[in-house]
Amino acid sequence: MNDVEVVVIGAGQAGLSSAYHLRRSGYVPGEDFVVLDHAPRPGGAWQFRWPTLTYDRVHGMYALPGMELTGADPDRPASEVIGEYFAAYERAFELRVRRPVDVREVRDAGEDAGRDGRLLVRTSEGDWSPRAVINATGTWDRPFWPRFPGQERFRGRQLHTANYPGPESDAFRGKRVVVVGGGTSAVQHLMEIAGVAAGTVWVTRRPPAFREGPFEQEDGRAAVALVEERVRDGLPPRSVVSVTGLPMTEQMRKARESGVLERLPMFSRITEDGVEWADGARAEADTIVWATGFRPVIDHLSPLRLREPGGGIRLEGTRSVRDPRVHLVGYGPSASTIGANRAGRAAVRDVRALLRAEAGAGTEAGTGAGTEAGTGVGARTQAGARAAVPA
Repeated sequence: MNDVEVVVIGAGQAGLSSAYHLRRSGYVPGEDFVVLDHAPRPGGAWQFRWPTLTYDRVHGMYALPGMELTGADPDRPASEVIGEYFAAYERAFELRVRRPVDVREVRDAGEDAGRDGRLLVRTSEGDWSPRAVINATGTWDRPFWPRFPGQERFRGRQLHTANYPGPESDAFRGKRVVVVGGGTSAVQHLMEIAGVAAGTVWVTRRPPAFREGPFEQEDGRAAVALVEERVRDGLPPRSVVSVTGLPMTEQMRKARESGVLERLPMFSRITEDGVEWADGARAEADTIVWATGFRPVIDHLSPLRLREPGGGIRLEGTRSVRDPRVHLVGYGPSASTIGANRAGRAAVRDVRALLRAEAGAGTEAGTGAGTEAGTGVGARTQAGARAAVPA
């Protein structure tokens, strides 16, 4: 059993931001906190993106706190650019991310273990007993596959954005392709596939909303507020993009004028060789691409019973209402690169307050309560901690 103050689960944008702010607050990586990541290498979910998603096509990538991403070749795959950037970031701040580590469950440690007030994090590489958990597991590992009558009888291929291979795949070249979904990924897939496929059909549940003109700060705040409202109500979060609409680019405009982005309503069933609507209309297909999004990866938190009757986890800021020891970053309104950065900072601020309160029950000398960073990490001073962090 490894006792630490904080366990950060996940080393994507949200997890690395949290780790950065923990270290800035005086916590020592590997001693006072640990970052666990199940991915084989740095890069978060970006490392799994398709090769034709180049860096210049990434929608709204914000730098991690404390280190800018500069000099990136816009024509390189985003998976490579951002993967290398995350790796450099981990080295620069000596975050000591442990990988690959699969977190199997998080539960209360219980009095029987002699760790009253602590959590128990069970993993593929041993157990950890922290006073707080910052969960930054994102959504990539839980792609959403809708179910339709007849789906199991379809004789072609079915792919999801999570395993989209790029347009040069034999799943698309010379094939009839149906793309399902109304988000940015669906549009990107369509524009790529249309150049090699025998034909494409775009299907969405609701008419897509294209956004013309600049996206002001007020627009962003309003969109985030809508997502936050669902989280406060304990409902499963919607993505920020789902409430902001699709930013119209010149490439999208041309694709819409050429008919590639001509949308059809959702079909009612899948046949052996295509899809069929309620009025009897049919479209033949060799491949169906489900660009239908992802759901939060939070099943490992199930033993804590954090979910509300509506199916989501209700938060105050990043803190779980049902268990203040657990923070979720990259969840709901913070499921964007800039939102993840801010959430990481907010989570660490609350974690420090929680641990200071616990430390107050002990002696000042024994807990380091007299220092600015006095959060149960000994007598390290805030100044000393910051001096060790690269600027």
